[in-house]
Amino acid sequence: MDDLWVWAPLADRVEVEVEGRRRLLRRADDDGRWTLGEPLSPGADYAFSLDGGPPLPDPRSAWQPTGVHGPSRVFDPAAFRWTDAGWRPPALEDGVIYELHVGTFTPEGTFEAAIGKLDHLVRLGVTHVELLPIAEASGERGWGYDGVGLFAAHHAQGGPRGLQRLVDACHARGLAVLLDVVYNHLGPEGNYLPRFGPYFSRTTSTPWGPAMNLDGPGSAAVRRFLCDNARWWHEAFHLDGLRVDAVHALHDGSPEHLMTQLARETDDLSRALGRPLVLIAETNRHDPRTVTPRAQGGHGFDAQWCDDLHHALHAALTGERAGWYEDFGPLAQVAQALGRGFVLEPGTPSPKRRKRGQQAPPPVTWPAAPGRAFLGYLQNHDQVGNRARGERLHHLVGADRARAAAALVLCAPGVPMLFQGEEWFATTPWHFFCDHRDPWLPPSVREGRWREFGLPWGLSPQDMPDPQDPRTFEASTLRWDELDLAEQRAALEWHRALLALRRERADLRDGVLDPAGVTFDEDARWLVLRRARTAVALNLATHAQAVPLPPLPAVPRLLLASREGVALSDGAVHLPPDAACVIGC
Repeated sequence: MDDLWVWAPLADRVEVEVEGRRRLLRRADDDGRWTLGEPLSPGADYAFSLDGGPPLPDPRSAWQPTGVHGPSRVFDPAAFRWTDAGWRPPALEDGVIYELHVGTFTPEGTFEAAIGKLDHLVRLGVTHVELLPIAEASGERGWGYDGVGLFAAHHAQGGPRGLQRLVDACHARGLAVLLDVVYNHLGPEGNYLPRFGPYFSRTTSTPWGPAMNLDGPGSAAVRRFLCDNARWWHEAFHLDGLRVDAVHALHDGSPEHLMTQLARETDDLSRALGRPLVLIAETNRHDPRTVTPRAQGGHGFDAQWCDDLHHALHAALTGERAGWYEDFGPLAQVAQALGRGFVLEPGTPSPKRRKRGQQAPPPVTWPAAPGRAFLGYLQNHDQVGNRARGERLHHLVGADRARAAAALVLCAPGVPMLFQGEEWFATTPWHFFCDHRDPWLPPSVREGRWREFGLPWGLSPQDMPDPQDPRTFEASTLRWDELDLAEQRAALEWHRALLALRRERADLRDGVLDPAGVTFDEDARWLVLRRARTAVALNLATHAQAVPLPPLPAVPRLLLASREGVALSDGAVHLPPDAACVIGC
């Protein structure tokens, strides 16, 4: 174990309290680092006192067994016996990602319980498990985006040892593990970092709270804190990559942006560990620099979430135009997203964002990025959970239309991602839920959620489930016994068949973005996506119709159909309403 230390440049005196006894730390340097001079024993509970004040958890605590307000506990990551020697994760460009929230993935809501469902994911055909944030946050339940203990796996989900067991079990089954991390802000409850140092900016903020101090006085130590956090997850828990939340809210005017620094240090660590590590960004900016290599002036992330494809397809499927779907609707935008990744041109903000006063990045030339630079999805935690009632897509459009849309996304050039339960059309919604203990927070959260996700849709506060009510959390938990139901079993088999086809056909994984490979008829409501030797035809009309097929290198045959009644004819395919098929040669 390493020497116990803490960065506390604002303090004149720092003590550590261990088992009721306080010991004085000495100042190690002029930058505000204090050290005990020796390590603490694994399992020991401790807390820091600044200038004689109350005990506070360690900003770098690896374990908070009683929550965000309690003492930290020493955790030795090296004590775990890994079985994944020689592990090499599947390549991202060949992958299929499955996004899950540990707390609602199983009734138990723990890392250990999730292990029991991994074989389901293997049979489904996914290659990467992406965990929603698991950093220590207030209470026993929540989405994870209000984390305050960034180095500590949440105690209610099984703590750090449980996370190690889950990752090891995933690797044993050939599944890579990605983790969602939040570096743009911290949650409102249990956030003691301002008492230790200038962790937060005095000039910028995010929609969720004060922005991290990335370019002001003391920012070098804050940047080190975040980059060390990324390294911690990769080294101590053998994670295969990170999804970095809302990178557009990383306000950084430094010569080297934090994103670039993260990518550079992750590449260095990857070489040191001898295994690939990936970084995926969530961003609302149409800025290709996110996934442009550093040598070409970009930030060097491996991929980014593609909300444009989701928004365009969702609006076309549902007819919704409120909220964030205001800028979307025509099939032409679906075609644009499939062929180019972005719907709007790089460097151009959407009309809705322009109304909000958001600034676009400067215009840049969009490089010939492969499709693997974009994660494509029909659903994710945001697009389901940020609906007022947490409806999933099949709740809105029915099973037939949802099956057809799945064929399009899972055969598209991007790296596909599924959200937990999507593969079997889970009957459960997925709500926003939280468990704040500070009494002023729940009313504020309810009001904020209604104003952002209820009011624009014409809903009253009473129309939305209470995020603080435990029943809202319980209603969001997957019901695995549903897999015995006919509709759910059929949906699961459909998704398995689509993912098996993606594995078998190299052109579905070649990552080629080809605007000329998408044809559509806006009035007739059909769209066809052509890959090298495969095509997907989609009919969103209310009647059956013949959809013209693009030329393929050889005589095509029907590979999969989402409904009965699909038939190939000379140069066309007859599709029932709300149906899709995959043909190939």
